[in-house]
Amino acid sequence: MKIAIVDSGIHADHPHVGRVAGGVGIVCEDYLDRLGHGTAVAGAIRERAPYADLYAVKIFDRRLSTKRDVLIRALEWCAAEKMDLVNLSVGTTRPLERIDGLPVIVTVPDVLEDAIPVLPDEQCPRDAFYFRAGMFYASPYPRSIPGVPMERNLHGSSFAVANMTGFVAQALETVARQDITRVLIARAAQSA
Repeated sequence: MKIAIVDSGIHADHPHVGRVAGGVGIVCEDYLDRLGHGTAVAGAIRERAPYADLYAVKIFDRRLSTKRDVLIRALEWCAAEKMDLVNLSVGTTRPLERIDGLPVIVTVPDVLEDAIPVLPDEQCPRDAFYFRAGMFYASPYPRSIPGVPMERNLHGSSFAVANMTGFVAQALETVARQDITRVLIARAAQSA
């Protein structure tokens, strides 16, 4: 399973991430994470998809903002490299148009047509997700850090998307891509 993490890069030496299969720097020459955001997202995904090949697609360098054309180039790279799944923990003021050949995308709502939309729910356990009114909900917390209270840990929409990406990766191991949303809705109903 090839999972692209469109973010600030990934620091492969982080103990929660482990191996990074590759990547690309859309905004600079490397995909090393200088902000920590992409690394934390990768750690949350790695927890649920330990054997996946993670690819860093760096669209942020020194701050968590980018331009629309950078985001489009990143998604085009994901399509060209035949990623199975894309974690897109970004928001946008204008939704993107569908790009041919894209894999399954998990993102916050209203970013990309046909993506799996996710919102954070602080009451949702980290090992579950649910579906309501056309939207998936997941915990906004990545893996807990020993000695750090959960509310002081990194948290937010990005990590709800990352947690959901992990659940989608697990489902894609056993179901066809075209069935993924239907299967996820069924799984959410079972855990409710």
